[in-house]
Amino acid sequence: MTNPMRQTPGLPTPPKGWPVGSYDTYAQAQRAVDYLSDNEFAVENLTIVGVDLMQVERVLGRLTWSKVIVGGLGSGAWLGAFFGLLMTLVAGSTWTPILIGVGAGMVFGLISAAVPYAATRGQRDFTSTMQLVAGRYDVLCDPRAAEKARDMLARLAI
Repeated sequence: MTNPMRQTPGLPTPPKGWPVGSYDTYAQAQRAVDYLSDNEFAVENLTIVGVDLMQVERVLGRLTWSKVIVGGLGSGAWLGAFFGLLMTLVAGSTWTPILIGVGAGMVFGLISAAVPYAATRGQRDFTSTMQLVAGRYDVLCDPRAAEKARDMLARLAI
């Protein structure tokens, strides 16, 4: 019979520890841990936890057919140039594999960009980036060392 308290490596587990600091940004929490590290604190006892998670999508701009086509051609050309260069190194040939690779890559890039954009039928005519951010960042510490960490962080002006 297996122990029900045994943790399976790699599976998400809730963080444990006592809070020793709470910060508005990840950079501040990271600075606090770095400060503790610089002062010889055993940082393996610490965990940075993002609380009140939000998924934030920042809209970058309007997406048009011309941007889709140029983006597909450009990314395909780079990929084709890379494979053409590899073929040139392997075959010891001249510029021919690179030129064929760029041409084939542009065709592939155009198709792989245009087909998904056409499939949306104008439902998503913008580009964006996605981020997972937290409302605050808590630094947790093993209870045996929490008091020392809290005292040290009290001397840090963030």
